[in-house]
Amino acid sequence: MTVIKQSDFIQSIQDALQHISYFHPLDYITALGDAYEKEQSPAAKDAIAQILTNSRMCAEGHRPICQDTGIVVVFVKVGMNVRWDTTLSVTDMVNEGVRRAYLQPDNVLRASIVADPAFGRKNTRDNTPAVIHYDIVPGDAVEIRIAAKGGGSENKTKFVMLNPSDSIVDWVLKTVPTMGAGWCPPGMLGIGIGGSAEKAMLLAKESLMDHIDMTQLKARGPRSSIEELRIELFDKVNALGIGAQGLGGLSTVLDVKILDYPTHAASKPVAMIPNCAATRHAHFTLDGSGVARLPVPKLEDWPDVTWAPDRNARCVNLDTLNRDEVATWRAGERLLLTGKLLTGRDAAHKRIADLFASGQDLPPGVDFTNRVIYYVGPVDPVRDEVVGPAGPTTATRMDKFTEMMLEKTGLIAMIGKAERGPLGLEAIRHHKAAYLMAVGGAAYLVSKAIRGSRCIAFEDMGMEAIYEFTVEDMPVTVAVDSAGNNVHESGPAEWKAKIRQLPVLSG
Repeated sequence: MTVIKQSDFIQSIQDALQHISYFHPLDYITALGDAYEKEQSPAAKDAIAQILTNSRMCAEGHRPICQDTGIVVVFVKVGMNVRWDTTLSVTDMVNEGVRRAYLQPDNVLRASIVADPAFGRKNTRDNTPAVIHYDIVPGDAVEIRIAAKGGGSENKTKFVMLNPSDSIVDWVLKTVPTMGAGWCPPGMLGIGIGGSAEKAMLLAKESLMDHIDMTQLKARGPRSSIEELRIELFDKVNALGIGAQGLGGLSTVLDVKILDYPTHAASKPVAMIPNCAATRHAHFTLDGSGVARLPVPKLEDWPDVTWAPDRNARCVNLDTLNRDEVATWRAGERLLLTGKLLTGRDAAHKRIADLFASGQDLPPGVDFTNRVIYYVGPVDPVRDEVVGPAGPTTATRMDKFTEMMLEKTGLIAMIGKAERGPLGLEAIRHHKAAYLMAVGGAAYLVSKAIRGSRCIAFEDMGMEAIYEFTVEDMPVTVAVDSAGNNVHESGPAEWKAKIRQLPVLSG
């Protein structure tokens, strides 16, 4: 009879989470490399090059692929003949493995989990607790599938209760454009069909644990109605032209995964959850023989792609920047930023709003006049790093604060990922400011442009505090210029039209 030791279980969870923090699954790297070779949109190709370069750098440096190191989701299949040599519950062992992984000194991972989610939202400081799903099955082993799911992609989850006669394809094609690019395409779509509402969601999440195999599936041809649906959705979603980072291009999804389950005759529940460019999951089995061993990819497994700044990019001195210079930027233009910028995201913006509402000023030392703010929550530095991986967070979450920031602080530009919503766009147009986009999924690469970092306010917020970064040649794209021109509108529209003229690609 198999005996699973407490120490082996905890160590395996810890090792797996560290492993997936810096190693992309090989199937994802292969699929993204193929997408890079096929991509015809210069902006999308540049974004994919940044993601691939970042991925290889993380594999070499054993540092997180993304600053958002995710909420831990675990699927546990426990064999009915297994015995446990442990004083802890399985849930407690999972959480202890998470705790050790996220606090591991040589590769500290960002703690993103907050307790009391409706009110206090206090960070648990060790990324616990995990979200755990159990299945008791025949056998004498324990199978673990574990993922670290980023908030930007998780926030784009969609669910619908369709009528039995409604088209799933129509709903997906109507819904994907509403998700914007905050989920950092190109990635995967996980779709759950059937069961009850919560079962459909669980199926969608579980499907994202599967390997990317769309190329192989299309080569051999579908063998079931579900496989036919996967191919149809893959082709039609890519034909939307959304592209990498929402800039317009040929590859929006690398695969579409579908799991289904019997449902009530009156119902057709459908859930859709995207996986982002920081696709992170591992699968292992514990059979009583010790700690799990995960396959380590070789650096030659990565495509021979190395990102370099655009020779035509405009160099911008942040320390002398003013509104007149911002007015000369044009949507789609690439910039290299050098100088000092400030950081801040959801919690910092909320605290600033509360200060203003109570008649108080900004904290001493915080001055946004003619400055740029970077929406980021960095990973803590290790060894000789100035800052850990520090990629952008989803900009739309700051939209409701944008008018306040532009009107009351003297701020003239913002950096984030993905598109802006209507509130943010209107504020940018009204104040003739600009929104700059950094590539989501290239956090370690971006961090190499940060040469100095100091916390200047709200230190108690941890990664949500306000920092001053000193940057050198930080790459960004003008997503929205002072006239309101918006690449997240023009890019996908342009490429959707182009794809219609490409018979082979339009399916």
